[in-house]
Amino acid sequence: MDLLALADFNLVARHGGFGKAARATSRPKATLSRRVAELESALALRLFERGGRNLKLTEEGRALFERTAALLAELDETAAAIASGGQKPKGRLRISAPLHFSQTAMGRIAAGFALQYPEVRLEVTSEDRPVDMIEEGYDLVIRVNPDPDESLVGRVFLRDRLVVVASPDLPRPTGGRAAPGVARGASEAQTWQVKTSGGRSTIKIEPVLTLSTLITIRDAVRAGVGAGRLPISLVSHDLADGTLVNWGEIDAPEVTLWTLYPSRRLLSARVSAFLDFLKQAFPNGTADELAAYIGR
Repeated sequence: MDLLALADFNLVARHGGFGKAARATSRPKATLSRRVAELESALALRLFERGGRNLKLTEEGRALFERTAALLAELDETAAAIASGGQKPKGRLRISAPLHFSQTAMGRIAAGFALQYPEVRLEVTSEDRPVDMIEEGYDLVIRVNPDPDESLVGRVFLRDRLVVVASPDLPRPTGGRAAPGVARGASEAQTWQVKTSGGRSTIKIEPVLTLSTLITIRDAVRAGVGAGRLPISLVSHDLADGTLVNWGEIDAPEVTLWTLYPSRRLLSARVSAFLDFLKQAFPNGTADELAAYIGR
């Protein structure tokens, strides 16, 4: 494939037309049109719908643009870095992060990173849904306990664990009775398997509230309405102050936070810098470090 023709195709697609691309780059419109036509001929595909006053990408053209725009940007960045003799991070860095991590820690992380790397334009989207990194143009995603994916490379940068906590005024149930609980979503299990220094046991829960975020659950538990299942990083200060008590650790594998990026891409200077920044923020990747970062 002719990379120059591909670059010109991306230029036209990004600006939304041959004339706009020509004016923005001081390139001859005829040259751009010829190169795009040559690319269409080589691929045996029509990449633009021509006609009227608007130029629109075909379905195939849109797919090609989405899959090649980031790759061409990486090539440009690599060439510029080699030419300048260094790998100074700059350009746009798009990250998708879980809602809870974004609410508690990402604001400080993003601000610190922006101050340290002013030439990087950081864009963070907070969402818990699975994203297609290639199709949606993300450079990096942060996910909790992600499913294995051969197309992605990842590393754990934080570990946490779930505990059942409640107000000191709420007695822990005995004799198989249920305790009032604050559930996360309608599918929350009504029995929680926990382990304590005395062994393993089961806590039955009668949901009195159903909330969607961990922070709102913590606030409701603090108010004494019921017990909740929460990351210890979010309630460690409450436990230390005695405003909440620990009924036991959830008997399940630990919670792990991963950074993921496409395995077929070279690791850009921007992504490397962000991974290093996370390592500096959480050198050991423990729940205590996250709790200290979150604060009260």
